[in-house]
Amino acid sequence: MNRFPAFPPLHRLLRLLGAVLAAAVVPSFALAQAAASPGSKEGPVTIRAEQITGRPDREIHLERKVEIVRGPTTVTADTATYHIVEDQVEASGDVRMCRAGNRYSGTLLQLKMDTGQGFVLNPSYHLGKNNAQGNAERIDFQARDRATVTDGSYSTCEGPDPDWYLKSDTLDLDSGRDIGVAHKAIVYFKDVPILPVPRMSFSLSGARKSGFLPPTFGTTSKGGFELAVPYYLNIAPNRDLTLYPKIYGRRGFQLGGDARYLGATYSGETRFEEMFSDRVTGTNRYAISSTHTQTLSGGWSYAWNLNAASDDNYPNDFSNTITTASQRLLLRDIESTYYGSFWSATARVSNYQVLQDPAAPIARPYDRLPQIVLHAGRYDVHGFDWAVDSDLSRFWHPDLVRGDRLVINPQISYPILAPGYFLTPKLSLNAAQYKLNNQAPGMPDSLSRVLPTFSLDSGLVFERNATFFGRAMTQTLEPRLFYVYTPYRDQSDIPVFDSGVATLSFAQLFSENQFVGSDRISDANQLTAAVVSRYLEADGGERMRFMLGQRFYFSPQRVTLPGFVPDESRSDLLLGASGRISAELNVDANMQYSQSSHKVIRAAYGGSWQPSPKHVLNLQYLRDPGLLTNLEQVDVSGEWPLAKRWYGVGRVNYSLLDRKIAENLFGVEYKADCWVFRLVAQRVPTAASTASTSIFFQLELNGLTRLGSNPLDALRNSIPGYQLINQPNTL
Repeated sequence: MNRFPAFPPLHRLLRLLGAVLAAAVVPSFALAQAAASPGSKEGPVTIRAEQITGRPDREIHLERKVEIVRGPTTVTADTATYHIVEDQVEASGDVRMCRAGNRYSGTLLQLKMDTGQGFVLNPSYHLGKNNAQGNAERIDFQARDRATVTDGSYSTCEGPDPDWYLKSDTLDLDSGRDIGVAHKAIVYFKDVPILPVPRMSFSLSGARKSGFLPPTFGTTSKGGFELAVPYYLNIAPNRDLTLYPKIYGRRGFQLGGDARYLGATYSGETRFEEMFSDRVTGTNRYAISSTHTQTLSGGWSYAWNLNAASDDNYPNDFSNTITTASQRLLLRDIESTYYGSFWSATARVSNYQVLQDPAAPIARPYDRLPQIVLHAGRYDVHGFDWAVDSDLSRFWHPDLVRGDRLVINPQISYPILAPGYFLTPKLSLNAAQYKLNNQAPGMPDSLSRVLPTFSLDSGLVFERNATFFGRAMTQTLEPRLFYVYTPYRDQSDIPVFDSGVATLSFAQLFSENQFVGSDRISDANQLTAAVVSRYLEADGGERMRFMLGQRFYFSPQRVTLPGFVPDESRSDLLLGASGRISAELNVDANMQYSQSSHKVIRAAYGGSWQPSPKHVLNLQYLRDPGLLTNLEQVDVSGEWPLAKRWYGVGRVNYSLLDRKIAENLFGVEYKADCWVFRLVAQRVPTAASTASTSIFFQLELNGLTRLGSNPLDALRNSIPGYQLINQPNTL
């Protein structure tokens, strides 16, 4: 009897040992082979599967839970074959590929691991850069960052049934150049075709790129229906050009352009518009605006600001373009400046084009042809601060007196500064010489003026610990006295080239001259008394500020200008407060109160409440009885949710004097997950007695384009604190 168990046959042992060695050795061999392949810069290929068979020197067959990884590329499938010599994968079944944040899935994949070339059939895809996705019949990979989608869709909406999508015969996706190009494409919204385009290009990340921009359309009361098809040319990272041909239903064809450039030492922008044969006026109409600044080597710099329009009514008829209702003085200015170690010299020429409003005529300003300004000064020269300013200008006007003016203004001060106080005595001299022509008969052709001014500025600073709405703060009390003495000189014979009456404000209370410009120097024997109290956070930030100030006259004022009524013994009282009451509420209030007439002369009260992002309400009251304008207005604006996904935007500017709405804006915005719809109507004054009404409607497809007219500039300008509803929350 045999006591030992029978051994299995030898051929069965060898077969079992071969299977174990194949499972253990083949993956290691594949790793070594891939690492040695020429051009494999992303490391070896790692292969995992429940069953691995094949020839380690040729190809490897993988079954069940297949995973192939090289660098940023991962392929999973039900079955796959890896051709080692070609460094190529063929996968089928539930195929998924992830590469550089992009995901693809399909039924069949062929991919060269070293170059990234290949294709996938019946795929769906997701791009990580802009969260876009879609389906297709086939995707061909030309390289790791370039792919062509055949008979596919594209959308930034999530889910299997997107609200909007782009359907195209072919879609080229180039993540390296950040460009998507769709051929024979149709944009669908809610499964309704809304925009067929033979070719459409767009940025995959929202960055700038050349190509046609989506058409914009809307309507205005002056131009009727408007349609524009802009073309954007991204010349370089710091240069671009936008051309916008535009059709006005009532007026005709207009061509416009906007060129921008930016460099290390220069920047500028030029905009132009021209309408060829306006059907309403029968004339060619245009507007142009150009700005440029540049710093040259050796301390030189130059700049220009040039503006022009074809006629006075251009702002009325084209209120949403270059010229606006408030821009009726079009400046043309060119200047060049040289900077030394402690001095500078500027030469400039400037004049204005006046676009007259028949209901409210505008006085034409003087031209400066030319103006030369010199400035020199230094601080803390043995404790003294000194400066010298000079201005040589030639003033020209077609109807009024003309002439040359030279002004020299040296000044010296000795600031005494300490932690709790300051004291600054100052002495200055204003000397002016005039050479005039076109004078009235009997008036002198040569005039001069020399006026000294002494001032003494002083103040104290007290601090204490305090609380403000329950928060620990530092409160300051800062009283200030400012004395000015300037003797009287008769200046009634001197023409008024550039002078006017300065509006009374806290800054003007501490100025030595009550006039702006150099043609009038006010006589003064006066004292300004003011006090400021501030609440400071622990980091030094200012939370609130309260101000009170008034000017007192020891002798009556005698130097005047037309329309200027000098104060008798004291100026009006100024009061002000500004800052943050809380994290949600900001206030700003200023008031000019006449103690003689016991009434408020000028006031500006405002507040802004923003409890959370995209929730803002603004309220402002303005009263300003100026020499040229007399205003008393209430301005209300805001952005606020109305219902789920619905936001309301609006602004009303109401004139209390005219008892009518001067300007208004109303609109709604709807925010879906991947698109936004805006409908906005705006009425703006274009002249003293005319206004223009515009209607904007826009559909924004996130990550693709904006269709319709653009109301965003109107919303930002009209509603302080406005935020895009499809942008991340910020405060």
